[in-house]
Amino acid sequence: MTKSKSLLIDHHPGRSAQTIGMAKELGTSPNLIHTPSVGVVGTKGDSQCYLGVTDKVEAIHDRLRDLIGDEPDQLKFRLVEPQYTIAISDGIRNGTREMRYSLIGREVTNDALCEHLEASGLAGTIAVVACDKPPVGTLAALLEHNEPGIIMSDGPIHPGIDPKTGGAIDIVSAYEAAGHPDPEYRHHIARHACPGIGSCGGMFTYNTMQTFIGVSGMQPLHMVAPASDDPRRLNEFPNELIHYLAKLIEVDLKPRDIVVRDSLRNALIVALAIGGSTNVVLHVPEIARAAGYKDFWKEVMTPEEFNHLSEYVVPVLTDARPYGKYSMVDIDQVGGVQVIVRELLEKGLLNGDVMTCTGETLSSQVERLNTPNPDGNVVYTVENPYKPTGGLRLLSGNLSPDFSAILKLAGVEGGLGDNLFRGKARIFNGQSDLLKALDEAPESFQNNDIVIVRYEGPSGSPGMPEMLDPTARITTLCRERGIVIALMTDARFSGGSVGLVIGHVGPEAALGGPIAFIENGDIIIADLNTNELNCSALDDPETFAFRKAKWERETASNGGTHPSCGIADTRLLHRARHSAVPASRGGGIQPNREVWVREPREAERSGFVPSNKTRPDTAKEF
Repeated sequence: MTKSKSLLIDHHPGRSAQTIGMAKELGTSPNLIHTPSVGVVGTKGDSQCYLGVTDKVEAIHDRLRDLIGDEPDQLKFRLVEPQYTIAISDGIRNGTREMRYSLIGREVTNDALCEHLEASGLAGTIAVVACDKPPVGTLAALLEHNEPGIIMSDGPIHPGIDPKTGGAIDIVSAYEAAGHPDPEYRHHIARHACPGIGSCGGMFTYNTMQTFIGVSGMQPLHMVAPASDDPRRLNEFPNELIHYLAKLIEVDLKPRDIVVRDSLRNALIVALAIGGSTNVVLHVPEIARAAGYKDFWKEVMTPEEFNHLSEYVVPVLTDARPYGKYSMVDIDQVGGVQVIVRELLEKGLLNGDVMTCTGETLSSQVERLNTPNPDGNVVYTVENPYKPTGGLRLLSGNLSPDFSAILKLAGVEGGLGDNLFRGKARIFNGQSDLLKALDEAPESFQNNDIVIVRYEGPSGSPGMPEMLDPTARITTLCRERGIVIALMTDARFSGGSVGLVIGHVGPEAALGGPIAFIENGDIIIADLNTNELNCSALDDPETFAFRKAKWERETASNGGTHPSCGIADTRLLHRARHSAVPASRGGGIQPNREVWVREPREAERSGFVPSNKTRPDTAKEF
């Protein structure tokens, strides 16, 4: 059994007094105050995403208290009072300036949990997580602390049902209704879209990252998909989590033993197979940093390999919202995410030998769960996939020299004939200007426009907000008029966004990236045959130099910050403006814009390469 990081001194009454008092108040034995400490953490916020977390935290805490004691068959731990981090609702904040705090919230969760885990010296932690960013911040903190820990998803929400049509709806349906002219219809959808507790129910960022955390080994696979109100989360899972945590402590299996190169690769491959959110490529470098890798895209997987896997090897296996029709609870009903993992393992696309938080290898965990085969309706096979290529693609080119631009292929509804889009730029220096235009003059948007939203990156906004509000409205416009409007930005998207949307373009406009030099009417080409994003005007050296010089003058005359950047009027926003790293490195807040790692890993290579022998030659054609 490992020692607590912060052992109390047996004979120091000043240090022991409050610990004894807490033990009495919590109903545990004062004799255990010098044993390793364990505790439960969770997240609270201002939406129904978080309403179910407290019940789960308290259920796990109560079971821990029941199982801890001096008797031979009891667990010998010091119990710590549950702790909560704060969070916001992406669903409520989308389209507002408050959304700047969403990604920053990932950093706040990391910081707050770091203080609790390190200062309390926790030797074992169970975390209950909800919404999009707190789970990633929680995982990063557990990896930095690197003492036994385990995560459980609070669970997704059930789909809403439109009583007029009987069809399933969700929060994305409500955002897509924003452009509808009838206020009664808009209110009708809003009233029925989110019927209970739980985080977003489609394969949006929440479920993408819960699946990622499960496949990376830090969450039991069978706990990912059940709904937030599933009775197993209160009646069965607490005992299982405590059993797993005790085992992790006994064998000294730590997060950095679990989240290794191949488990990160496994999790990203599964993200491709579920048509996951573009945010996964923003979060995986941050998770890798906390796990000890300085540069995910060099040490774990290159952008070129990522694209090869998506083009030729890993198809989309799920018919899930927002690009399909089913929710996460539907995936649970056909066997859970372990069905997807089993299918990919059997086809040689994952490394099943990596360890997981259950104390088993990934393959052993899937086998123990008696995982069924894909049903062919909600979850498909590799031989007969829902879509023949993976759901995401990274783009380079003269607009993305960082190779960070990301396109969600799984959500594209048109405009990529011959794997190429050619459009005319329409510039918006901020999301609010775009929303105003969509509200007041939607008819001004034309077929093959490519909307450019810039100065919304990690430093420029600051905070890199997501853009579900405008993408949903544009999607509705395109469907109603039978046209294609693309959107490109240095910000990011919700996992619920669909359409021809390209985010994370870097370097961002605020740092003088090429996206800052595009002008209205420029021709933008997204070519998936070469995986490049280019502005033809910027190929001319004189034009590039002229526009760059103009941008530099505007920036210098405004004290070194371009006037189109958002106002950083709080300490958090100021920190983001001056210490955010690029999207390709996670978009988080790091000292001196450098990727900081606590204990860099030695270079490691398993030699495992996914097989592509089972994939059809036509896989590239999307």
